[in-house]
Amino acid sequence: MEFKFGGSETNQKTVLGHPSGLFVLFFTEMWERFSYYGMRALLVLFLVASILDEGWGWERADALVLYAWYTGLVYVTPIFGGLIADKITGYRKAVVLGALLMTLGHASMALEVTADMFFFIGLGLLIIGNGLFKPNISSIVGQLYKTQGKEKDAGYTIFYMGINAGAFLGILLCGYIGESVGWHWGFGLAGIFMFFGMLQFYYAQKIFGNIGLSPKDSEDLDDAIEDSVEDTKEAIEDVMDDAKKSKVTRDRLIVIGVFAFFTIFFWWAFEQAGGSMTIFAADYTDRVLEGSGALTFKIFNTLLTIVPMIIITWVLAMLFKQTFAKYALSNFFLGTSFVIIWAIVIWMLYREFSVEVAEVKASWFGILNSFFIIAFAPLFSKIWQSKLNPSGPVKFAIGLILLGLGFGILAYGSMGIPLGAKTAAVSMMFLVFAYLFHTLGELCVSPVGLSYVSKLAPLKLVGLMFGVWFVANFIANFAAGITGSYIDPIVEDYGMSTFFLIFTLIPVGAGVVMLLISKKLVSMMHGIR
Repeated sequence: MEFKFGGSETNQKTVLGHPSGLFVLFFTEMWERFSYYGMRALLVLFLVASILDEGWGWERADALVLYAWYTGLVYVTPIFGGLIADKITGYRKAVVLGALLMTLGHASMALEVTADMFFFIGLGLLIIGNGLFKPNISSIVGQLYKTQGKEKDAGYTIFYMGINAGAFLGILLCGYIGESVGWHWGFGLAGIFMFFGMLQFYYAQKIFGNIGLSPKDSEDLDDAIEDSVEDTKEAIEDVMDDAKKSKVTRDRLIVIGVFAFFTIFFWWAFEQAGGSMTIFAADYTDRVLEGSGALTFKIFNTLLTIVPMIIITWVLAMLFKQTFAKYALSNFFLGTSFVIIWAIVIWMLYREFSVEVAEVKASWFGILNSFFIIAFAPLFSKIWQSKLNPSGPVKFAIGLILLGLGFGILAYGSMGIPLGAKTAAVSMMFLVFAYLFHTLGELCVSPVGLSYVSKLAPLKLVGLMFGVWFVANFIANFAAGITGSYIDPIVEDYGMSTFFLIFTLIPVGAGVVMLLISKKLVSMMHGIR
């Protein structure tokens, strides 16, 4: 009997028209993103918090340099994690090992937030674990489908929603607990759900059948490493040969290089979200609301939290219905994680309504990105499917310009902050609108990047080109933290408004250049849309 989907017989049972295994991956990825974004929301805030507030009292520059290394390296290790899975472990073992390492990393940070050694060991484990986890769980998603059509695209869309759900809940809850109760509780919470995600995946992995098992042709480590080196050499030689033999291939590879170059400018500015924008939220934004403003925020925050939780729990119930009989233990761990998360959500909302004023946590603004993605993604999807759909380079240009305009809003809102000021009380609406424009820009860029790498690169060079893309993201994230670390001297000499103008003018300028060369790039794609 031939199955419609890859994997086991149980995987043929569908949830929302997709194989059940997709939702095993959905929840595993959701908890991993919960842990990553939850920790990311707290990292800089913890480092710059005073000793009296149980932080480390670091200078902002030092905290943002560490942020640069962390967010940069998480884009380097997946290159090696993918090779290890391809040649040695297989995707499934790599996902489990990566999740375990990240769980241990969170535990190390949570238990010893006052000890440098354990904190840095924890960060290292998170970076390595991410490298094993991130590229390989996405590879399993792709192998669930036997065709390359709309069904597979829709599957990746659902998986992407799991990413956003995890990011949203991680920033909201880890950020709230870290700022309100204690930093180690926030770091620990991120690790708890990473642990549950690992167990849920481990005990349900047979649903994938033979998908993601260890490669049969890698008999030992030495052979695997030797094969990887040879494959890399062959890939580089192929690039050179193709460039000589085929003008079409050469042009398309150049286009990938141009996209990779310009993506640096986008993520360089966008990733200020976890660095300088978090500092701006903490120290320069009026986050205390009273009276009707406080009540409005509490109601909005409640709806913002409860509605997604209800939707995700409904999906969970449908997965239970299809898989509980076969994978009861996996479902038990997944169900337990949701009982805990609901308890935390109810406790948080009750705690907020029990006081008259509302103090918006600095980390809270980070959830706006996920909220705006969920709110506007359907609209953008319809535009991309209509006659108004612009070319890839034009989308990228629009995204860069929208991103710059978001920082322009912050620059305008910061005009009244005196030179060298360490604190201020700017309206939080400037941050809200900045995040809105940044997200709209992201929705323009997201369909372009990885999608065009897979379309433009020859099949035998796709892996190498993805490596180039990850390196570009490493450069962008590292540069974001390093540039943000100059916030104090720039504010001292030129003002906060000038600091944000840097992130306004450079992306807008890059967007204008992209617009000017867009027709040339389209012609160099040779028919790829």
